[in-house]
Amino acid sequence: QVQLVESGGGSVQPGETLRLSCVASGIFFSNYNMGWYRQAPGKEREMVATITSSNNKIYADSVKGRFTISRDNTKNTVYLQMNSLKPEDTAVYYCNANRYDGVRRNYWGQGTQVTVSS
Repeated sequence: QVQLVESGGGSVQPGETLRLSCVASGIFFSNYNMGWYRQAPGKEREMVATITSSNNKIYADSVKGRFTISRDNTKNTVYLQMNSLKPEDTAVYYCNANRYDGVRRNYWGQGTQVTVSS
């Protein structure tokens, strides 16, 4: 059974920092592309940052220069370091694992709330 468990969310003030973690189980982690997505109330889910199995990274324009995605294959964990947080970063953040090996495999975590407010 595949599980993605996020942690590290919370309530912070603008300009502060959070680090999200997502621990994966039930998959061969190093073979998977990993990503962070977010969904704000009344909005569609959007990509925040992705990191491939070969460590290539892509960021949404809105977070470039502030957020950093990384992975530790020895711990089956992907991280999202979020600096200089803004109120518009408020959302539920979801971890994603995906790969294609003839079959599309796509898994989601349950989400963690991030609230940025003064």
